[in-house]
Amino acid sequence: MIVITERGPMGSLGFWRLAQADPAWVAAVDPDGTEYPAGDLLARSRRLVHGLRGLGLEKGDSVCGLVPNGVDGLVLYLAALEAGWYYTPINWHLAPPEIGYVLADSGAKAFLAHERYADAAAAAADEADLEPHRRFAFGEIDGFRPAAELEAGRPETAPADRSNGATMHYTSGTTGRPKGVRRRLAGIDPDDNAEMLSFLLSLFGIKPGRPAGQPPQAHLITSPNYHTAVTQFGGTALHMGHTLVYVDRWDAEETLALIERHRVTNTHMVPTHFKRLLGLPEDVRNRYDVSSMTQAIHAAAPCPVPIKQAMLDWWGDCIWEYYAATEGGGTIASPADWRAHPGTVGKAWPISELLLVDDDGNPVPTGENGTIYMKMASGEFEYKGDREKTEKNRLKDFFTVGDVGYLTADGFLFLSDRKSDMIISGGANIYPAEIENEITLHPKVADVAVFGIPDEEWGEQIKAVVEPAEGVEPGPELEAEILAALDGRLARMKWPKSIDFIETMPREPNGKLLKRKLRDPYWKDRDRAI
Repeated sequence: MIVITERGPMGSLGFWRLAQADPAWVAAVDPDGTEYPAGDLLARSRRLVHGLRGLGLEKGDSVCGLVPNGVDGLVLYLAALEAGWYYTPINWHLAPPEIGYVLADSGAKAFLAHERYADAAAAAADEADLEPHRRFAFGEIDGFRPAAELEAGRPETAPADRSNGATMHYTSGTTGRPKGVRRRLAGIDPDDNAEMLSFLLSLFGIKPGRPAGQPPQAHLITSPNYHTAVTQFGGTALHMGHTLVYVDRWDAEETLALIERHRVTNTHMVPTHFKRLLGLPEDVRNRYDVSSMTQAIHAAAPCPVPIKQAMLDWWGDCIWEYYAATEGGGTIASPADWRAHPGTVGKAWPISELLLVDDDGNPVPTGENGTIYMKMASGEFEYKGDREKTEKNRLKDFFTVGDVGYLTADGFLFLSDRKSDMIISGGANIYPAEIENEITLHPKVADVAVFGIPDEEWGEQIKAVVEPAEGVEPGPELEAEILAALDGRLARMKWPKSIDFIETMPREPNGKLLKRKLRDPYWKDRDRAI
């Protein structure tokens, strides 16, 4: 492992440089525990570049992967980012027609899929009418060529005309089909580009390589690789010389074990992870040494104040928070910022600006809720193939993803909710996130969602759907107990009118709640924009 104590001049970072300088550095650890030296990953990714170029891929072309967490997806990522391609990791929870849509919309010139998703991959490739010679499989998939054929007999030398590529993630979208967030390629050296991207992690105090005389730094990947944050934080950590430790299926106790085993120094989580970790018995929590953690970064959903406070009490001042989107960012809250302003998602990044406006696009006063718009220096993007959507979500050169919040006088942002999730009951605006944050603190609640349902008198009434904690019996008694716990903590006008129970809450693995799946049945045949 190269020892880098401080960020040096341009030319010291980037996976390809680091791997050539120290090929024995363990760059990645697969979920099964297999360790992969950087030199092996470098050789694989370069053979893959040469193989895909043999298919006719050129700069600016797109490659798609339907792969689980691990080195297969990492090799695809590294190949695309050295050859000047766009790489789209596809959500493996999508149905075949949805995967086929991403393949077609991205203009994929090659599709590499894992046999775990064989049926979906084959159906999706047919849906997109992808040519057979552009379909490749890790393992065996009918109608797909072995991915190993792309590498077979190919050189391990650096490809000619190296140029930076980029990931093109597809947003989940609140309505309609998702769109790829596409940024212009700079046409520069891939290592230089990677080094510039390291600015993101430096905002959280993460340093390249390792301090002199200390163990190598390691980044734990807790969520699926198709999420933007997973790619950005994990990929950038790799380019800074950190070891990536992959998780296939997240488990609270196993997470603690991995932190101890690999002396993990940084990770990216969501509040749901914190809730599950804190739910472990105290003797289990105390069994593992997590003192190596220096930055546990979280985002994706509002984190209830008591849950975050409990994590700070347990792990210490390593809990960082930020607010951003696939389209860009954002804000950041250090542990000290959050302790001084509990509940904040932080202040604007040095390269970002915030603008909060009312429904007419006029700035709102300090302390008042408004739709959050952001802009990021050198962060221009477009929704691929959808200029109308690109312009619709912009105000001047700011963009929004529809969240609502307010700013304090000293510039700290507090989130209220998504604008589309706001409940209007009797003319009053009610934000579900506030109610969810209170209910989720109940010890018998594993997860909760709050939303509006039709009400003839009030327009909307407040509905809560609760996933009971393990071993807890759902029913009227639990409903009454949950509501009684809100007394004195939440105005009665914000109490749910009723509570339904569900076995498992529909969340994406990154913690994002699929609220539409819960809300839609109540609004069936009703006129409401959802």
